[in-house]
Amino acid sequence: MSAPARVLVVDDSPTMRGLISAVLSSDPEVDVIGQAGDALEAREAIKRLNPDVVTLDIEMPNMNGLEFLEKIMRLRPMPVIMVSTMTHRGAEATLAALEIGAFDCVGKPQPGEPRPFGDLIEKVKAAARTQRNFAKPAMPAAVIPTAVADFRVGRKIVAIGSSTGGVEALIAVLQKFPANCPPTVITQHMPPTFTKSFSERLNRLCAPVVEEATDGARLEIGKVYLAPGGERHLQVSNASAPCCRLVERAPVNGHRPSVDVLFDSVAELAGRNAVGVILTGMGRDGAAGLLKMRHAGARTLGQNEKTCVVYGMPRVAYELGAVEQQLPLTAIGEEILKMTAARKEGTE
Repeated sequence: MSAPARVLVVDDSPTMRGLISAVLSSDPEVDVIGQAGDALEAREAIKRLNPDVVTLDIEMPNMNGLEFLEKIMRLRPMPVIMVSTMTHRGAEATLAALEIGAFDCVGKPQPGEPRPFGDLIEKVKAAARTQRNFAKPAMPAAVIPTAVADFRVGRKIVAIGSSTGGVEALIAVLQKFPANCPPTVITQHMPPTFTKSFSERLNRLCAPVVEEATDGARLEIGKVYLAPGGERHLQVSNASAPCCRLVERAPVNGHRPSVDVLFDSVAELAGRNAVGVILTGMGRDGAAGLLKMRHAGARTLGQNEKTCVVYGMPRVAYELGAVEQQLPLTAIGEEILKMTAARKEGTE
C-alpha cells in the first residue's frame, strides 16, 4: 500500500474545516496533516508541512482563494482542490480557479445531501498520485478564429467527453474552432449549477455559440452544446433532424451526465458521420462508448498522457482500442477540423 495522501485543509469556517477533515479522515489512504483559516496561515502551513494536496475555500479574509491560488501556482505549484459554494458566483470563481491551475473542484454540501463533498476523497487521492507539473506557463492571449478561410464544414457531429482538467482542455480545443464549426456535443463532469456558468464562459472565449444543452435543441452548424450537470444525461437522437435529448436515468460509471451515455447515442445516431474525442479525466467513463463509436465507423481521438491533468479516461479508452489517434491537447482542435471538413468533391 502506498503512503497516504497528505492533505492541508484551508477554510475560514472552523465548522467547514472540521467537516472536510472528517470526510477525508474516513479513508485510511488520506491523512489530514493540518488546517488553516486563511491564506496567511495556509502559507506557513505549506512551508512547514509540505502537503501533497491542499483543499482551498474561495471566499476567505485577508486574501481570497483565487489570489492565494495564483500565488501557489506561481511560487510553489502543487495540486489544489477548490471547495466552493454551489451558487452562480461560486461557480464563476471556481471556473476561474480551474483556469489558473486548480486540480479540480467540489461543491460545499447542501442541507440533507446524502454524500457531503461528493467524490472529494477520490479527487484528493488522484491529485496526490498525479505526476503533472503544476507550474503553468504564461499563456498567450487567445486568438479567436471568427472564421477559417479554407474551412467548409461537412456533415459530421463531434462528441467530446472530459472530467478532471476538462475546463482548461475544453477551452484549448474549442478556441481552435471557427464560428462555422461542426455541431458539437460535450459531457464534462461538473457539479450542478456550474455547467451554466461554464457554457457562458466558453461562449465568451470561443468563436462558436456555446450553450447549455436543452431538451429538443436542434444540432446546428456553429453551435456547441454542453450537458447540464446533475440530474439528467445528454444524448442525441432523431436521424432526420438531430437534436439533444436530456434523459432521466441512474448514474452511469458513477456519473450523471455520463460520457458513455452520450457516446453510445452518437454511435447509434451518426455512425461514421461522427468524431469522438476523450480528454483528461479520472476513471473510465467514456471509454466503452468511444469504442462503440469506433466500431460504428466514427473517427476517434484521445488526449495523450503528457498533456492530461489525469490520464485516466483516455488511458482506458486507448487500452480498449477505442482511440484511433492519441494527440497532445494543442493538436486536438485542429485534427477535429480536418476530420469534419467537407471534401472538395462534396460533403462528408
